[in-house]
Amino acid sequence: MTTPPSETSAPTVALLVKAGCHLCADAVEVVEEVCGRLGVRWEQVDIAQHPDLAERHAEEIPVLLVDGVQRDFWRIDPVRLERLLTAHSA
Repeated sequence: MTTPPSETSAPTVALLVKAGCHLCADAVEVVEEVCGRLGVRWEQVDIAQHPDLAERHAEEIPVLLVDGVQRDFWRIDPVRLERLLTAHSA
């Protein structure tokens, strides 16, 4: 059985966050809105549960990863995120 092309071309979006971070709350709203509008699934990753990520990104939270590549941090630009996600599906 083969996977339909639409499933193989979907980007993997992850937002690294930590508790009590006001920038993280803002970032969640942006990612939720853009990904929701475009029908792209995303996941929120608490860096407290991942010591390796906490060490690597301690000063950059929140961090946006698209297909495992860091694309933004601190403030997530909705226009940039939409451009990245629509370019991915083109």
